[in-house]
Amino acid sequence: MLVLKFSESGERLRSLLNKRIVFLDGGMGTLIQRCGLTEADYHKGSPELETSKVELIGNNDLLNLSRPDVIEKIHLDYYMAGSDIVTTNSFALTDIAQADYGISNELIDTLNKRAVAIAKTAASKASKALGKDVNELFVAGSIGPMNKSASIACDVEDASVRAVTFDELTSAYSKQMQSMYEAGVDLFLLETSIDTLNVKAAIYAYLNLIEKWGVRVPISTSMTVSDASGRILSGQTIEAFYASIRHAQPLFVGLNCSLGAEKMRPYIETFDRIAECFTHCYPNAGMPNPLSEFGYDQMPIDTANYLKAYAQDGLVNVLGGCCGTTPAHIKAIVEVCKNFSPRKPKAKNNSMLLSGLEPFEIVENNSPFVFVGERTNVMGSPAFRKMIKESRFADALSVARNQVENGANLIDVNFDESMLDSPECMRKFLNLIGADPEIAKVPIMIDSSDWDTIVAGLKCIQGKGVVNSISLKEGEEKFLQHACELKKFGAAAVVMAFDENGQASSLETRISVCQRAYKLLVEKANFPPEDIIFDANVLTIATGMSEHNSYG
Repeated sequence: MLVLKFSESGERLRSLLNKRIVFLDGGMGTLIQRCGLTEADYHKGSPELETSKVELIGNNDLLNLSRPDVIEKIHLDYYMAGSDIVTTNSFALTDIAQADYGISNELIDTLNKRAVAIAKTAASKASKALGKDVNELFVAGSIGPMNKSASIACDVEDASVRAVTFDELTSAYSKQMQSMYEAGVDLFLLETSIDTLNVKAAIYAYLNLIEKWGVRVPISTSMTVSDASGRILSGQTIEAFYASIRHAQPLFVGLNCSLGAEKMRPYIETFDRIAECFTHCYPNAGMPNPLSEFGYDQMPIDTANYLKAYAQDGLVNVLGGCCGTTPAHIKAIVEVCKNFSPRKPKAKNNSMLLSGLEPFEIVENNSPFVFVGERTNVMGSPAFRKMIKESRFADALSVARNQVENGANLIDVNFDESMLDSPECMRKFLNLIGADPEIAKVPIMIDSSDWDTIVAGLKCIQGKGVVNSISLKEGEEKFLQHACELKKFGAAAVVMAFDENGQASSLETRISVCQRAYKLLVEKANFPPEDIIFDANVLTIATGMSEHNSYG
């Protein structure tokens, strides 16, 4: 598998991040709201908008065509205030998010490209006004969280139902990124993330796209915590979120929006402790307050001083603002934070990092036994198989819950039975688990001999799980294809000691097959060594057959 190099602008940005704290822009919506725009301002720039009978006011991404002058001025003001990076006006420019407005795919493509072009024009003007090289100013493609969630149930009668599928999300994100790439965007920013499975769909789209492009345009991920618990809306802790998205090799990770800088310190400290990449924070200007000058509680110097403490303590690499912040806020942040040294990313953690809603780390060279709950497996539990065949999923879910309550670190889920629709059973059961936080807190082991069932399972879990299993049974090409696909989902893998000649039964063949598989995974697929688990075939003894006497 080809290891892709950063794009030229991505390499420049990475170099800058190593030298100093880098500054993002502030809120876009805050400034648009102060422009006094009317419904008519949203119905310009294209025949489709001009003839639309839908109320469009508030769909601010349309302003890239209808009022590009408004958007360009906002970008320019942020560059002039000291932003190194501005984010495009494209937060909701996907076919899923725009469906409510009836915006066509062709227009969405145009709007995404215009969003990048407007920001680049602002960068060019700012570089001349500031006497800077335009290559020192960057454009981040803003990609919002979607208005639908792949992890959160949308039907009170059936907790397995979701408003959107992984495939629908992947398609929507892929189109948006492709448009931005064609327009010359410098990096992608998945921001205000509320559901990690949505983020994983975006990452899956991204990893497929960069293979096609032959270059790695940097990607960064930003979650938002919904309350003082420090969890994303879909339930994950920060550590679990990072374990889930780590395979994207983001340029930077962190928090935006949320509770305001004064309440985000514990969560920024968590990212600082675990992130092997750069980190960021761009908070709201405190809490909303319609009576204040900026619509939020904090004045520019207030936000700046809260973030100064982060910079002073070496917690961050990127600073900026979100809702309620203005060019005045960014100018104040730059002024008080610019002279502090940037945070140094942590060294790579060689432990296996898994996650459900909560993280689970299998420490390198010092791990105790890991307990895998096997009773949610139709191959091993006749009782569970009977529940599934009779569609008693509530009873089946109680089996999973009991395993977690009794100490299982992971839950093994298997539906390999000829009378079952295995992919559909896997999808339904994992969605039900995802709606039960007492079970979903632990990682999932997706167990199947059917590749379609494995993929169906991977598209349902927001955490980092384990696939059981892949092997060399169908040859090297298929083995590597499967391994590369698992990487795009961020999954760890159980590798069976099985090759084209069958199951390895002697000590010598087990070692040989496992060594061969390991070398292929690490050297050809660039698979993380810490994500490989070997099943070396502990075979049945005392069967009465003499050829089995040596299996012990």
